[in-house]
Amino acid sequence: MPIVSKTRRQTDYNLFPPSVPIVIDNGASYFRIGWAGETEPRVVFRNIVQRPRHKATGETVTIVGDQDPAMMKFFDCTRSGPRSAFDSNVVYQFEIMEYILDFAFDRLGVSGSAIDHPILITECVCNPVYSRSKMAELLFETYGVPAVAFGVDAAFSYKYNQRHGKCKKDGIVICPGFTTTHTIPFVDGEPVYKGSCRTNIGGYHVTDYLKQLLSLKYPFHSSIFTWEKAEELKLEHCFIAPDYVSEARKFQEGTKEAEEKTRYWQLPWIPPPVEVPPSEEEIARKAAIREKQGQRLREMAEAKRSSKINEMENELHSLHFLVKQLDQVEEDDIPSFLSDTGYASRQELESTVSKVTQALRKARGEPKDETDEFEENTDSNEKYPLINVPDNMLTPEQIKDKKKQLFLKTTTEGRLRARQKRNEEELEKERRNQLEEERRRENPEFYLEEMRAQYKEVLERVEQKKRLKTNGSNTNGNQKSGNVGRGERLSAAKRERMRLLTTAAFDRGKGEDTFGAKDEDWQLYKLMSKDHEEDDERPDSDEAELARLSSRLQEIDPTFELKAEGEPGQTSGEAPRVRPLTEEDYKIVIGVERFRCPEILFHPNLVGIDQVGLDEMVGASIRRLPHDDDKELEEKLTSSILMTGGCSLVPGMKKRLECGIRMIRPCGSTINVVQAKDPVLDAWRGASAFAADLNFLGNAFTKKDYYEKGEEWLRSYQIQYNTL
Repeated sequence: MPIVSKTRRQTDYNLFPPSVPIVIDNGASYFRIGWAGETEPRVVFRNIVQRPRHKATGETVTIVGDQDPAMMKFFDCTRSGPRSAFDSNVVYQFEIMEYILDFAFDRLGVSGSAIDHPILITECVCNPVYSRSKMAELLFETYGVPAVAFGVDAAFSYKYNQRHGKCKKDGIVICPGFTTTHTIPFVDGEPVYKGSCRTNIGGYHVTDYLKQLLSLKYPFHSSIFTWEKAEELKLEHCFIAPDYVSEARKFQEGTKEAEEKTRYWQLPWIPPPVEVPPSEEEIARKAAIREKQGQRLREMAEAKRSSKINEMENELHSLHFLVKQLDQVEEDDIPSFLSDTGYASRQELESTVSKVTQALRKARGEPKDETDEFEENTDSNEKYPLINVPDNMLTPEQIKDKKKQLFLKTTTEGRLRARQKRNEEELEKERRNQLEEERRRENPEFYLEEMRAQYKEVLERVEQKKRLKTNGSNTNGNQKSGNVGRGERLSAAKRERMRLLTTAAFDRGKGEDTFGAKDEDWQLYKLMSKDHEEDDERPDSDEAELARLSSRLQEIDPTFELKAEGEPGQTSGEAPRVRPLTEEDYKIVIGVERFRCPEILFHPNLVGIDQVGLDEMVGASIRRLPHDDDKELEEKLTSSILMTGGCSLVPGMKKRLECGIRMIRPCGSTINVVQAKDPVLDAWRGASAFAADLNFLGNAFTKKDYYEKGEEWLRSYQIQYNTL
């Protein structure tokens, strides 16, 4: 079961006399504080600090421990993640430690700034003097504590269980903690720190390893596998296999036993909507809507055309009326009359009448008359009067004007020819559309099948050309000679240009750069810019035909879907579409991960830590004892091995430890591994019982001792656990 935080503020602080010590279990994972002599800590919370900003005010706040997620939505936590005061299992961030102690004392009920109770606080094995002195300085200087005592959490747990008959005076305690694991041998009830052993592996690494494995296995749901969720899965499902290799082989072979040990976690999944093909009524309804919309567009176009014709008729009528008035005006009054109407000359007015007349006939769909063509030629001759005049009869300025007129006439005639060609193409297109419409009306089904077949055939040709252009240079020697793509031709052109560049400067064999001295040298650029791929750059008739067929099918076939550019189709050179997620993708399967993650406690090399496992640590601790070759003592130690700490709750730990220790001990050795009564709280309970003893102050040191003896005295400071 996960540890439940208790952060409710206590109200009975003033009921305890100053002689009652405060007991603190300062673990790397959880912080516990309470009163000496009690069996349960008063306040429990995660040993982390977070300093986010409030989204509304921008004020930075300090949050200690776990908080309600509903409250955290009001804070911006992107720039400030959870921080711990520990580096491995040693306190080194005392600024964060001060925040934690402030919160702990406040939750305990302290109302003032000074603490008038002695404090017993736990620390790691062989805690550095610097960390111990800084903690003492923080407690003495900041909180005014009268006396402080330091003790090892694993030692308190061992002594507490020894008191309840779980272990003996001589034995070994194994404490797989949050970030580290320790083994401490006990001789005559006192820990022998010279024989202690430590590895940098713990419950944090097991949880993080499980989180990484699941995130790699299910990348679509990596955001779900938070550290807290991985911790919950570890506590509920992980176990330690008696034999890791044989257990892994069962899952590899997929045996029935492996299937029974597999756990499934179904995430919320909503099936995607099923696309039902449209019925005949739906197709007919869509066709009717499309026909109605087309009729509406045609009516709008006809109304717009009629309006335009009316406007041009009115304009032409006003122009004819203006011409009649101009005929009645005297010759001397013509310039003033034209200036009032906005025209510069009679010719401009007549030209405007001619243009409006032609535009009106075109809008009505009437063919051009020979008179119009004659008028155009006449206008052209009047507009360009110098074209037919010989140059010897013109001045230099007139010759320049003649060249300009010739250029303008040529471009105008070119535009007219292009316009005429477009008109002819449009007429041909209309004629072909009329013929196809007649065929469609005669036999709609046959016409539709024919159009689909043509579309498929043209589409295959277009895709084949695209593949040749794209994959031309991706050859491996097995390509046929005819299948040369654009890539190889481009490479050949580049090689030719490189050859021309490298040989241009020394082509005369003189050994000096004379390029550009002669005019013919510059012909090299014409060779380099020669287009070898005219065929590729020409407009593709197949693509135009494909566009026409697509447009036609969209008009007559409601079920036709135009293939988008880059959409995966039937060709092998195109990328496959991403598979949609199914219900199986939302089912998290936890199989081999159940025992693979806790296995790092025995084989840290699985996560890249080159250290020994739990079973080998016991042998290392025995070898480090100062009692050389004392077989009787070794038998006593191995006959009383206590497991404590959060990771000792993993199922299978006891059996695996016994098997591992038996393999490194002589045959017939007594191996007895027991689990603590409460591996999580026994350290605090042992410290509480130790602080409740009348001789507790004899193991503590006061503020006066700290000021007189200094930090060096803390190097040799140790409490005596036999008083417990």
